[in-house]
Amino acid sequence: MTMFGNQNRRGGRGLNLRWIIAAVIAVGAIVSYMSKTTVNEVTGEKQRIGMSVEQEKAMGLAAAPDMASQMGGVADPVRDRDAARVAQVGAKLVQRSDAARSAYADNFHYYLLNDSKTINAFALPGGQIFITRALYNQLQNEGQLAGVLGHETGHVVARHSAEQMAKGQLGQMLVTAVAVGASDDRGHGQTAAMAAQMANQMVRLHYGRDDETQADTLGLKYMAQAGYHPRGMAGVMNVLAEASKGNRQPEFLSSHPYPEHRQQVIEAYLKEHAAELQNADLTDGPPLR
Repeated sequence: MTMFGNQNRRGGRGLNLRWIIAAVIAVGAIVSYMSKTTVNEVTGEKQRIGMSVEQEKAMGLAAAPDMASQMGGVADPVRDRDAARVAQVGAKLVQRSDAARSAYADNFHYYLLNDSKTINAFALPGGQIFITRALYNQLQNEGQLAGVLGHETGHVVARHSAEQMAKGQLGQMLVTAVAVGASDDRGHGQTAAMAAQMANQMVRLHYGRDDETQADTLGLKYMAQAGYHPRGMAGVMNVLAEASKGNRQPEFLSSHPYPEHRQQVIEAYLKEHAAELQNADLTDGPPLR
């Protein structure tokens, strides 16, 4: 009896020690995350970001060549009219919108990628923005192009990449804390860590969808400020909806809301700003072909 009693006490002390260490890791991670608070100079939003603007710019510039090479390389704007159009519309968006007030204003670059099969557009931290030829070829006019580029510009201005990195670091530390606290000789710590990792990924996907909605809203605003009617963004959603037919995963497993749900955001924006849009001199822009 005495022997088993001593083992239980030792086991209890070991269990308590593991959870104390886990708590220290978790609290340290949360305190570190909360200390990274900054206010976005354009959106006015409080954010928690673990890197400087200059670090974001350097990261984006360093990653750009490799990302471009994976998608056919960058089209030459001197020789390619479509690549020149992408650069021109992107520059116009920045110069005439609130994006000009951001710390990235001098670092925005807009590129056409030669990939003619993958319908995609994306932004790297700091202002390197890309659209594939496959997506470009589906667009009808400059207004729709401005919608795509405005959305990606919104991601950069809102610092979504840096924000998600900070959340990812916090989530990973919390997963580590769970693994330490639940660890034992039966492998319970690994099982708990896997469950915590899955929960972390689901939370990040949710925040990713929120980021997409914010980027859509900022893109609508920027394209209107640049002289393009925001209804062009609705045309982009039609393209994306058609491209995703038969190839969808459940929305809660996706980093992007379904195009039809993004369409609802656009319709709400058009309705809310109907009066000012009607009085503004806005255009769909010239056709791309």
